Amino acid sequence: MRYQVLTTLILSFAVHVRGQVPTTFRSNAEERSSFPKSNSINDVLLANDTIWIGSGRGLSQSADGGRGWKNFANVPPFESRGISALAKRGNTMWVASAYAERRDGDAIQIGAGLHFSTDGGTTWSFVQQPVDTGTVDTLTYGRNRIAALAITVPENNVTFDIALTSNTVWIASFAGMLRKSTNNGRTWDRVILPPDGPLQFIAPTDSLNFDLSPSSGRLGLRENLNHRVFSVIAPDDSTIWVGTAGGINKSTDGGISWRKFNHQNQLQPISGNFVVALAEQSWKDKRILWAATINAVDGNERRGVSFTEDGGSTWKTTLIGEFPHNFAFRDSIVYVAADGGLYRSSDFGRSWSRSGTVVDPLTLQRFGNPKFYAVGVRGDTVWVGTNEGLAYTIDSPTQPFATRWTIFRTYEPVGTTAQTYSYPLPFSPDEEVVRIHYGTQGKTLPVTIRIFDFGMQPVRTLIQSALRSGTHEHDEIWNGMDDRGRRVANGVYFYRIEYDGAERWGKIMVLQ
Repeated sequence: MRYQVLTTLILSFAVHVRGQVPTTFRSNAEERSSFPKSNSINDVLLANDTIWIGSGRGLSQSADGGRGWKNFANVPPFESRGISALAKRGNTMWVASAYAERRDGDAIQIGAGLHFSTDGGTTWSFVQQPVDTGTVDTLTYGRNRIAALAITVPENNVTFDIALTSNTVWIASFAGMLRKSTNNGRTWDRVILPPDGPLQFIAPTDSLNFDLSPSSGRLGLRENLNHRVFSVIAPDDSTIWVGTAGGINKSTDGGISWRKFNHQNQLQPISGNFVVALAEQSWKDKRILWAATINAVDGNERRGVSFTEDGGSTWKTTLIGEFPHNFAFRDSIVYVAADGGLYRSSDFGRSWSRSGTVVDPLTLQRFGNPKFYAVGVRGDTVWVGTNEGLAYTIDSPTQPFATRWTIFRTYEPVGTTAQTYSYPLPFSPDEEVVRIHYGTQGKTLPVTIRIFDFGMQPVRTLIQSALRSGTHEHDEIWNGMDDRGRRVANGVYFYRIEYDGAERWGKIMVLQ
């Protein structure tokens, strides 16, 4: 087998999406606030002194270290759509949006299109999620004619990652496969990747016989997990890395020919074929490709982190058993956002330290779940995104990694009133914690919070005579356990807040 680099060969290897008429508009609408719109942070992107985050309720930007935010909630469809991917190169920025609908009891993910800006995020244009017409297309790939499934709807056609080269945007879109556009989304080309099975290399000069199809049982096409695309990066204009449900693919000629790496086709392989994130670390003479490699269909695969220092010829694995989501780098240091916390290695993956409980000592805000979904680094500051909010920590010789945190959480303020509320309502202790939100009406006071069942029997003393500042509103976390460490049953519970000689009551609903 061979891998042929075709840097000077100009061949037609995909066809334009037919019938695509993007709805395009420009807008600079935004909403300014003290917080992002959502506590569910999917992506963090740092550019110079600006922080961009993609959340469950749209795109947000801060240029002052998180003290103030621009929320692009008034730019349709940002206002009600989550952000599934961010990418920036120079003044060009692309943002993918998505949402979910409940149909017949199942949650269906739906691609909601892409926004792009060519002036650093001041003004934006929108294009619809790329779709095809017809049923089966025939794509020209050098000497080959490849049958390709037409993706005609946005359902399951969600863009999970974006990469930018000098004149091309690349999108990884699960059911929509890998696509590229050279004209700001007016038309999109489907990019042909190797199929499943033993074929490791493809080039337009080869004689090939396979289908471009991420699903089976439709129109006689052969399914390929390697065409279900989740991640893409472009370290330079020639090198493209693509992660799929069937492994990692690499092109060194701008996306024309490809080599496939998976758990089955190398002696030192990746840990698993489901590749949810890719990132390249560049330090001195090293270029290390890091991948979040999760077990797919082979029982011998394992979740963990895989990385290569030789362009994919051999792989090393680490953090086996962990579910990683994202990477960030500062010189020789690598950070991994994962289900088990935020990991840090200063020796290229040979050893790791892990963040502990995330608590803001100023506001006493705390994350109850160890999962980190996004990470970004600027200087000594490490930013993280979780489903409970945004936070940063300093990693420096004078302030060791993850010893002190600043947390940013959005909430509905109660101000100087005696109001209180809990959220989420209902809550499932197996998946989350419930927060009891209140203020002390501008006074610094000792506070006690007790939880009772529906029969008003005491269940848990959450805090007792704990001093709380009057300069901040507070969230106290309950994990659904009673005072003896037992999980409580489903039902309605009441909490009582005692301070300043008065009582305030609220309700909690537990639903597993």
